[in-house]
Amino acid sequence: MMFEPVQPYISPQHRVKFAIWPWEREGAARLRRAVFCDEQGIFDGDDRDAIDDRAVTIVALSDQCGWDDEVVGTVRIHSGDAPGEWWGSRLAVCKEYRRQAGLGTSLIRLAVSSAHAQGATRFLANVQSRNVLLFQRLHWTSLGETSFHGHPHHHMQADLSFYPPILDGATGFVTRTAEIA
Repeated sequence: MMFEPVQPYISPQHRVKFAIWPWEREGAARLRRAVFCDEQGIFDGDDRDAIDDRAVTIVALSDQCGWDDEVVGTVRIHSGDAPGEWWGSRLAVCKEYRRQAGLGTSLIRLAVSSAHAQGATRFLANVQSRNVLLFQRLHWTSLGETSFHGHPHHHMQADLSFYPPILDGATGFVTRTAEIA
């Protein structure tokens, strides 16, 4: 039909990298607020905490004609209290991009692999219970159930043998995703 609504363009190609530019960090912060505050109601107004001051922010950027366009996914990583211990948290994917298989996986891959390159001997995360199966498919083990900000989570650990070190997180990598039917 001539006047059918135009569907928004959802890029199948993304660059996953450390957020080094202000617009990338700002986009990651906006996405986290949209997911954890507005959509899920886990935090009131803003989800930033003291970890943000020392964490490395990782972003997935959509591709528009070969150019990085907008932040469509994010996660942060930081060293823990024990030597070799690293953590990942605040994994978020833009609602319009959640039907793309591999976007969240690519963020997790760079998070764990870049921490591994920095000397991680253990990589941990508190994962929302509804996402445990995804993490298990990515070679993570649940260490037990917990509650985080009043929501059910699993304390999980990645099997580092499945995440070879990636030394250049600032450049990252390009990945193509497929839409889930």
